[in-house]
Amino acid sequence: MARKLDLCALIAVRGGSKRVPKKNIRPFCGSSMLEIKVKQALRLKDVSNVVVTSDDDEMLSIASKLGASPMKRDSFYATDTVPMGDVYVHLASLLDHKDILWMPVTSPLIRDETIQECIEFYKNYESFDCVVTTNLIKEYLWLDQEAINYDPKNHPRSQDLPDVYALNFAANILSRKLMIKNKNILGDNFCSYMIDEVEAIDVDTEFDFMLAELLYNKMRKS
Repeated sequence: MARKLDLCALIAVRGGSKRVPKKNIRPFCGSSMLEIKVKQALRLKDVSNVVVTSDDDEMLSIASKLGASPMKRDSFYATDTVPMGDVYVHLASLLDHKDILWMPVTSPLIRDETIQECIEFYKNYESFDCVVTTNLIKEYLWLDQEAINYDPKNHPRSQDLPDVYALNFAANILSRKLMIKNKNILGDNFCSYMIDEVEAIDVDTEFDFMLAELLYNKMRKS
């Protein structure tokens, strides 16, 4: 039996970005990453509300003008020192929806169709308590001077490396109650929804920002 959804798209942004100053609202392909993400959330089926939470009044004003619901965040929960678990609990506790679709602004390349498919998975497969986007990592990984995913004395081709995957959280769906209980946006039995390395790009540095702009423009023209 399919879940009966009460799905809120939650877009969390803050004003204190350090590595890429004002990255959420600085010019990006004739728009901004915040505007792109809000408009994407508003296009999705099954989403009953789009909430933008921030400590920054300018970002909240942009969200409101676009048609999202602004939610002022206490500045304490927008610092670099507060544990992310506390932030998740705080944000979820302020919502009155049953399910949450976590949509990071820093993932501007994920397609509407991909997020919609994640929603369909969450709706139709109740054996999973969460759906999270992931991507394969085909790299030679080392930790503490030791290889962790291959034998250096029997060097494999990169395509033959084991299927290690990373959680990229470009889209993430779980219940509000589970987000509070786990103090996380990851469930206890999650469905890994694999996306490619382009959709998985997370803007965390200036290089990421430039690469995302280049690819976004290319995808828009194709």
